[in-house]
Amino acid sequence: MRIALFSDIHANLPAFEAFLADLDRRKPDVVYCLGDLVGYNVWPNEVIAEVQRRGIATLAGNHDLKVKNLAPIDIDQLNLSGKNYAYHLITEKNREYLTALPTHIKLEYQLGDEKLGILFTHGSPRSVDEYVLEDTNEDYVLELMAEAGADILCVGHSHKPYHRIIERQGAIKQVVNIGSVGKPKDGNPLGCYVLITINKNSFTKITSGIQVAFIRFEYDIEKAANAIENSPLPVELADRLRKAY
Repeated sequence: MRIALFSDIHANLPAFEAFLADLDRRKPDVVYCLGDLVGYNVWPNEVIAEVQRRGIATLAGNHDLKVKNLAPIDIDQLNLSGKNYAYHLITEKNREYLTALPTHIKLEYQLGDEKLGILFTHGSPRSVDEYVLEDTNEDYVLELMAEAGADILCVGHSHKPYHRIIERQGAIKQVVNIGSVGKPKDGNPLGCYVLITINKNSFTKITSGIQVAFIRFEYDIEKAANAIENSPLPVELADRLRKAY
């Protein structure tokens, strides 16, 4: 079983299109999005349309939920500055879609005599805004996972990919941050997503049998950066795309 996970597109259509092209070549068995389709760039509606067209199961990210508090504005008369411009571009229909997204997706596999629980969240199991970082206290991470009944916790939000393995009481727990398709913050401007492979025949909770691959892909960064610079969005966001911070 090959599971593709992606998140934090942030309305970056050039990155999203390059990601989809790479994904289609690899042909995973199933695809999930861990949220933040919108914010920081000018193509939120195009990204949402393609996610819906493909029927990709998607979580709500913290930026997706920001549309709850925005008053409707006629896009033809839109003349805003600052980061909120990105959210006012979103159509009313797409705002309804974003605010109806779930906060968690949980998968449970029966692998021989054992069960494997995989939890997908945007931030943490407790809050869409909470970061689960590579150096987050180990005991606290295990507490979060025990509450959720998860052997593997997959998150986004920080835009910094990592795979963390925690061994405790003869069992292995794993945390995977899947990075960002459209706004990396790890010093590498290439887009990022994850492929998780579950090897059913070799799985145990002691030896694992789970493979995690971070996929980096090129896209037209200048096209995405120029779109920001030619809009009312803060020009700093273009520099962040180019330098991945």
